[in-house]
Amino acid sequence: MFEIDRISESEISLAGHFDASQQEKASKIFEEIKTSHTVLFNELDYISSAGLSILLYTQQRLSEVGDALKLKGMNPHVKLVFEYAGFDQIFDIE
Repeated sequence: MFEIDRISESEISLAGHFDASQQEKASKIFEEIKTSHTVLFNELDYISSAGLSILLYTQQRLSEVGDALKLKGMNPHVKLVFEYAGFDQIFDIE
């Protein structure tokens, strides 16, 4: 199960398993982002390369206009995935 919710004008919450089967659902939300946003990972248990690619594409698109994603509340497993992929050098992770 995967849930993605816009909880404010600048915050998105992720929960469950973010994998390729959820790519279309997540892409719709992330494509709407035009300015800096915080993505809350507090309830996300798993992220696959498909989830990582959506976040990377969004980060690259936003950086072209001087904005960015901030990622908050990752559990140790999800944070390790970001570190192994080198994404801790691309994203502001709190």
